[in-house]
Amino acid sequence: MQTQPIFPFTAIVGQEEMKLALLLNVIDPKIGGVMIMGDRGTGKTTTIRALIDILPSIPVVKGDLFNSHPSDPELMSADVQKKIANKEPLVIEYIKVPMVDLPLGATEDRLCGTIDMEKALVEGVKSFEPGLLAKAHRGLLYVDEVNLLDDHLVDILLDAAASGWNTVEREGISIRHPARFVLIGSGNPEEGELRPQLLDRFGLHTSISTVKDAKLRVKIVEERSAFDRDPEKYLQRWQEAQEKLSNQIVHAQQLLPHVTISESYKVLISQICAELDIDGLRGDIVTNRAACAHAALRNCKQVEIQDIEKVIVMSLRHRLRKDPLSTMDSGERIQQMWQSAISDMP
Repeated sequence: MQTQPIFPFTAIVGQEEMKLALLLNVIDPKIGGVMIMGDRGTGKTTTIRALIDILPSIPVVKGDLFNSHPSDPELMSADVQKKIANKEPLVIEYIKVPMVDLPLGATEDRLCGTIDMEKALVEGVKSFEPGLLAKAHRGLLYVDEVNLLDDHLVDILLDAAASGWNTVEREGISIRHPARFVLIGSGNPEEGELRPQLLDRFGLHTSISTVKDAKLRVKIVEERSAFDRDPEKYLQRWQEAQEKLSNQIVHAQQLLPHVTISESYKVLISQICAELDIDGLRGDIVTNRAACAHAALRNCKQVEIQDIEKVIVMSLRHRLRKDPLSTMDSGERIQQMWQSAISDMP
C-alpha cells in the first residue's frame, strides 16, 4: 500500500515555538506533552504529522499488542516479561514511531480498551482488546480540538500520560499495561479553553497565530505549492536536512541523562515561579526538564541561561492565574519577570 507523502518537518516555515516544543517532548517524554493553541489553518496538524518522519525507528517485540521494548522492563507488557522470565526467545522488529489520533467522538472503551467478559467467565482467560492508549505506547497521541473533548476522557488521558500505565477494570477483572506516550493537544481558543486544572497538566503550552508578514506568507504558499506539484522531488531536496535533524534527536536522547543544571539556575527558575504566584511545583519541574532537553538538543552537557530563556514561557504561560483586568499577555509577563530576574543576577 502506497503511503501518502508527508510535508517535511524541516521545510515548515515559521511557528518555531511549536516545533521546538514538539522536539523537546520527543527528546524527553517526561516533560509531559504539549498543548498547541492557535488559529485555524496555522499548520498545527501538518507540523505534528511531519514530526513522525524525522523520528528514528524503534525496536519492538514482534506480535506484541503494546509495542513492547525488547529489553526495558518499564516499557514491556506482562506477556513479554513472562516470556523473558521463562527464557523464551523474542523476535524483534523495527517500526516507525506510532502516531495515534484520538477522534472527538471516542468512547472510554475505544480509548482504554475492553475486556471480553464472556471469554473471561466461560473460558477463564483474560482476553483484552487494546484501545488507543495501547496503540500509542512509545509514540505520540494527538488530540485535535482537545478543548472540545469530554473532560472525563481528558482526565483519563492525562492520568495515563503522567503515570505511564493504563488500567482497565471490569466486573472485578483488571488488566494493566504500559502507556508511555507524548500527548499532543491542539485547539482554537475561539472554541473555549481547557479547564485550568487540566491545562496545568500539559508540560508545555505554545500559542501560535497566523503569520502577518506578507513576504513570509508568500514563502509558505510557495513551499506548499512546490510540494503539491512534485512531492518526490521536494522530499529529495529536504532529505539531507531531515536526516541531520533525525541524527540530532537521537544524539540528544542519548546525551540527556548526562545533562546537568546548576543549583543557581534551579534557584532562578523557582524564584520566577514563586514571584509569578504559580500554584504547585509542576512549573518548576517542567522548566528544569525542558531546559535540560534544550541543552541536549544543542549538544551541551550543561544547561546555560539561553536554554532556560528558550523554554520558560512555554513551561509557565498556561500556569499563570488569569487577571481579567490585565491587558498584558501572559507570555509578556513571564518575559518581563525573566529580564528582571537575570538583570539582578551577580
